[in-house]
Amino acid sequence: MSIVFSLVCNLVSIQVMDVSLQPLKVLYDVTIALDSKQCCAAICIDLAKAFDTVDHSIILGRLRSIGVSEGSLAWFANYLSQRVQCIKSENLLSQPLPVTKGVPQGSILGPTLFSIYINNIAQAVRSSLIHLDADDTVLYSAGPSLDFVVNALQQSFLSVQQAFSTLNLVLNTSKTKVMWFGKKNAPLSTGVITTSEGLELDVVTSYKYLGVWLDGTLSFSQHISKLQAKVKSRLGFLYCNRSSFTPAAKLTLIQMTILPMLDYGDVIYRSAGKGALERLDVLYHSATRFATNAPYRTHHCNLYSSVNWSSLCTRRKTHWLMLIYKTLLGLTPPYLRYLLQPSSSTYNTRSASHILLKVPKAHTSLGRSSFQFAAAGDWNELQQTLKLDSFISISSFKD
Repeated sequence: MSIVFSLVCNLVSIQVMDVSLQPLKVLYDVTIALDSKQCCAAICIDLAKAFDTVDHSIILGRLRSIGVSEGSLAWFANYLSQRVQCIKSENLLSQPLPVTKGVPQGSILGPTLFSIYINNIAQAVRSSLIHLDADDTVLYSAGPSLDFVVNALQQSFLSVQQAFSTLNLVLNTSKTKVMWFGKKNAPLSTGVITTSEGLELDVVTSYKYLGVWLDGTLSFSQHISKLQAKVKSRLGFLYCNRSSFTPAAKLTLIQMTILPMLDYGDVIYRSAGKGALERLDVLYHSATRFATNAPYRTHHCNLYSSVNWSSLCTRRKTHWLMLIYKTLLGLTPPYLRYLLQPSSSTYNTRSASHILLKVPKAHTSLGRSSFQFAAAGDWNELQQTLKLDSFISISSFKD
């Protein structure tokens, strides 16, 4: 059982790491395409009741193909089998019915098993790029013209649908959208992308992908607005009930509810405009005042010192630098690791032994905001102070 438990923990840890960082790779590919003045578009695919349609025999075969032992397979088979479901309404409970398909929703292992279930779908894509994460799938392509991108996406989309059908997965057409990237919207006459049944996909200007709202210009203005409304609503509730909380409870509530919302995806939307990010600062100050019961006109520096917190900008910068360092240590997915290449200096200088990164060329401000360019530049700037010639522990780096 300990071997199975270890296997489950490894599978889940890989899945969680991919979920938190996957948008960075998609954004990098899109950003580089736009920086090279290419056209770029994506199909954000949604599946109908995806977790409920997983075929148990297929998922067990997938697990066997990735090297899971027969003993562990027996554990997974037991985990998936002999499940029942029923409906409860007030004091009435329906008769239980057997569940012969699907993976348990709301479980930690469920999304991981589903990701393994659909992992081979990427092999069906030839002319585009695809990123799979549980039931959040993005198919995207770039090229010299709008027609080129439409044709590439259409061909890949049909192949993906065929691969889905072999797994008994059904496309949710109403929630599957097309989004074009760049300052100029794609002309309506360019052509449409259709399903295998001939239904046209809607074109949108923004889409929520793995908890982050992406917009066609990569300004993250939509995400900031949505985040602002969400945090403001939560803070409003807390302020209305502030008399019910002790000082310690107030601080804990902010740390457990507000800060995670502001921190999630901050390494992604960090390139948003200064004005948009300042709107979040206002909410951060309001949250800190609630936690400290400070007067409205208290300066934000005094607010920070009273709870030993840094500014929101510093929090984002810290998370960003930690991500870069973890990537250098090989603790992030390979699609991020290969983007950071060491700099090879031909000069015998004092800094030649320091760990520096190669900064790629970029033609636009958007290109300079890409992960590869920004990470390399910020790391090299940090190295002017750290001067590391070998890697240290994460805890030492954080300090």
